[in-house]
Amino acid sequence: MVILDRTKTYNATDIAVIENKMLGGILACRTPEAVESATTYAHFLNKTGLTGENYPLFIKVLEIGNHWVIDALIGARDPFLFFSSIQPNYQLLTASFNLLAERHPGGLYAKSLSVVLGILQAAYNVPVDGYKIYSLTVSDLNALGKHLDEEAGQEDSLNRCILDILEKVAQLEGLDETNRDMEEVAIHANEIRNFFFDTTKHLNEVIPPVLLARMSYKDFEVQPRKVVEFTKSKLAKEDTVAKEQINIRVSSRGQAAAKEAAAAPAPAAAPKKAGNGGSSTRKKS
Repeated sequence: MVILDRTKTYNATDIAVIENKMLGGILACRTPEAVESATTYAHFLNKTGLTGENYPLFIKVLEIGNHWVIDALIGARDPFLFFSSIQPNYQLLTASFNLLAERHPGGLYAKSLSVVLGILQAAYNVPVDGYKIYSLTVSDLNALGKHLDEEAGQEDSLNRCILDILEKVAQLEGLDETNRDMEEVAIHANEIRNFFFDTTKHLNEVIPPVLLARMSYKDFEVQPRKVVEFTKSKLAKEDTVAKEQINIRVSSRGQAAAKEAAAAPAPAAAPKKAGNGGSSTRKKS
């Protein structure tokens, strides 16, 4: 038996904890209602705009993976440039590589992958500067390289972007021979590129095969309920009926007023008084 403590009072911190718990349930997107709520929340963030203060919220929504939510978050913007207004930092790059590592090839919505690749492109455009912000590892490169689609070839836009990032990282080779970790990362980035371009080789020879197991993000996401257009909804029909009834009432009142006006006797005409300037007839004396 649950005994309720009726004497408990809630302060602002307690309420904030409850709100965060409810929001966490929404962002988990485990039910159609949660997906719809998360989509609305993503719409709100899109209209609010990305800033240096709220970008962690955008990352949190990006990690959901549900493509209905992602579409609402990105809107009409170019996914590759979505985070272009935010200076790359350790937190942003850590979240990006974690997302790449957590999802199997094909398990990440194309727009979500595009956003992440756009972040990495901006960070490692100058490889040394990017490495100073986030010293990526061989595991990070495997997490990135596994999202290459060998069947799509190098003409695929996502493949080209990944290959460009690997090429930038490969340029770290020889810049600081005393930094063995950086040398190892640069060499591995170049190996992944070479194995992708070489038709006689495959990625599973340079990236652990267990990481290359392909999946589809659609197999794991929950769909929202079927959304009915307002014009076809029950509410729209009820609204139309209500408007018709109002129009009938207004029309009936107008007709009744017109009949009353027609049945009323016309007012008598007031006699005309001759003024001083009138044309009255004078008697002749």
